[in-house]
Amino acid sequence: MGKGKRYWLLKTEPSEWSWSDQEANGGVSKWDGVKNKQAQKNLRSMTLGDLCFFYHSGTKSRCVVGVVEVAREWYADDGEGEGAVDVKAVGEMRRFVDLKEMKGDKGIVKDFVLFRQPRLSVVPVEADVWKKICELGDGFSGDDDDDDGKEDRESSSDES
Repeated sequence: MGKGKRYWLLKTEPSEWSWSDQEANGGVSKWDGVKNKQAQKNLRSMTLGDLCFFYHSGTKSRCVVGVVEVAREWYADDGEGEGAVDVKAVGEMRRFVDLKEMKGDKGIVKDFVLFRQPRLSVVPVEADVWKKICELGDGFSGDDDDDDGKEDRESSSDES
C-alpha cells in the first residue's frame, strides 16, 4: 500500500502568524513551535507535496483562509526534540470557511479531528472532508479553477 497525498490543517493565531504574513514572506515559511506531542507526531508524518489548510484560530476568527503545501519534510529545529516543516503558499480560499459553517454542514464527518480535539494545532484531514471544505470555500486560488474569486473572499460567519 503506497503513500498518496495526504491532507492536514495547520492552526495559527492571526496575531502570531497570519495568511498575510505567509504571503508576504515569499510564500514560504518554517512551521514550528508545536509543543503538543500528538501535533508533533502529525507534523513528523507530513510528506513533501502534502496539502494543508491554513486555519486562523482565536477569538475573532476561526476559519480556513488558505492552502499551503509541504515544501520540506520534518527536520530537527533545536536540541530539545522539537522540529519543523517548511510550507509554501498555494492559494487563498475564494471564500473563507468558518468553523461554525463546517460544524453545521452535514457533509463533514462529525468525528473530524478538529471537532474532537479543538486545541490540536496540526490536524489530519480525511480526503472527503478536504473536498467538502474546498467546496464550501469555492476552492482556492491556485487550484484548477481559473476564476480568482477575490470579490467573494469573506468570512461566511456573517451570512447566517
